[in-house]
Amino acid sequence: MKKIIKVVFSISFIFYILALVFLMFLGRGGVFANLSLLEYIRVSSNIVPFKTISTYVQAIFDGSMNMDIPIKNLAGNLLMFLPMGIYLPFFIKRISKVSVFITSMIAILFSLEFIQVISRRGSFDIDDFILNILGALIGFCIWRTRIVQKILN
Repeated sequence: MKKIIKVVFSISFIFYILALVFLMFLGRGGVFANLSLLEYIRVSSNIVPFKTISTYVQAIFDGSMNMDIPIKNLAGNLLMFLPMGIYLPFFIKRISKVSVFITSMIAILFSLEFIQVISRRGSFDIDDFILNILGALIGFCIWRTRIVQKILN
């Protein structure tokens, strides 16, 4: 049974990584290609925590924008890295402690955000980072539940 679970996890992890690569780098074209990198960073980045999150939450309550936009942004960023909270500790046993997990996720997410900015396939948004970390932590909490651990042992 353990071998089957490992094979299923391995195959699903490959599909998950491919989906992440598509969503983060291949799904959208390079915007503002005519700007210098510094100008691009200036116009496309958000370093103010909760700026876009609060805008989207406000829009949900007051109907000031199409509901698809805030829901897809908030839920999408939250759910996008939830599986990572399960896959990382499954494949890398040292990441079973929450402090090691959070440190690993911070490094992974900052690296991905940096690559997005440099490649101009996205922007650095601290709110996306916050939602991604929160989603990964939810996944990690799911991983740590007795039910999941009982299934795996």
